[in-house]
Amino acid sequence: MLRLKDASALCYRFFDVADSIDLERCRTILSAEGSGVRRVGFSRAGSAWLQLSNAPLAADLGSRQLEVLGKVREVQFGLRLFDHGCLAVCFRVPIEPGQSLEELAPFADELYDSKAIDLLATDELTRLRTQLEPALERPHLWDQHEEYTVLFVRAFETTPKAQEVLEEPALAKLILGEVAVPALSKGETAEVLEHHHSYTEADLALMEWNASFLYEPSGSEDIIDLLEIANAQLLELRYFDSVLDAELARLYDTIDLNKGSILFSPYRKVLRGLMQTVVELSEFIERVENALKIVGDVYLARVYESAVRQLRVKQWTEQVSRKHRLLLQTYGLLKGEVDHDRSLTLEVMIVVLILLEILMALVRVGGH
Repeated sequence: MLRLKDASALCYRFFDVADSIDLERCRTILSAEGSGVRRVGFSRAGSAWLQLSNAPLAADLGSRQLEVLGKVREVQFGLRLFDHGCLAVCFRVPIEPGQSLEELAPFADELYDSKAIDLLATDELTRLRTQLEPALERPHLWDQHEEYTVLFVRAFETTPKAQEVLEEPALAKLILGEVAVPALSKGETAEVLEHHHSYTEADLALMEWNASFLYEPSGSEDIIDLLEIANAQLLELRYFDSVLDAELARLYDTIDLNKGSILFSPYRKVLRGLMQTVVELSEFIERVENALKIVGDVYLARVYESAVRQLRVKQWTEQVSRKHRLLLQTYGLLKGEVDHDRSLTLEVMIVVLILLEILMALVRVGGH
């Protein structure tokens, strides 16, 4: 049975706080407070094939007190900022050495849905939004957020191979946070363990939709950075989906309520607002999708794509794209309606002018 020697849990809460964030201005603000600030970058072999269009900003903000399983622990607090408007807070919770993976499961399960982390994250978010407000464009706070946990193991008491770790009976239950059942079925276990990657025989990355297990003796946190980017993309896609739902509902209500006349189209004002919304959403979606560009089939790229699959990012992208196309189609239909009304107005004006000319001619003839 493998026992942990050096491990920690990284607990994330991702929030949408603005239409965009000026990362360099945030760097200036945080540096003035004495925080350690850096741009996220990758260091391991092949990372040159991963391109960050505007690398996220990471800051270490000291320690905080967090209660887990009835015990108050000192955790390291960090911040991640993304230019597309996402702010993530991270609590690095130390894991007591000597535990087996099975013994760790209740601790992990508590962290996955911790209300204490939610409250602490909300308090820190309120402070950070005020502090960083000058760098936020159109600040707001979406009422939903993303949660994710990374179980990061640098060392076991022995030096197992990746396959040995993968064969640990408690691993699948650990990553699911499942403590209520004695054992998972073979099918469920195989499904959970299917999404694993190893670059060497001595490292392992195993990903699920709500958590990941990383065994990285080198201490590299490149995969953690990739998971942050993927979760931030998921958050923004969910946010865009919500925005599109609200915009489409508002648009349909406006169309139902507005009744035009033969000389006036009720959709001209709606069309101007819709055009602005379409342009803004197109820009935001492109910025999120281009946050990370993959130009080579390297290990980190495969890990990232696996994380994207587990987080269902592709499905959310397709859903947002479909609603975005629907909005564009609606814009086209309304524009056609407005253009038709303009043509009809011009035709009516021409007919009226012709009738006036005829009447004036008849008046002149009658006067003689």
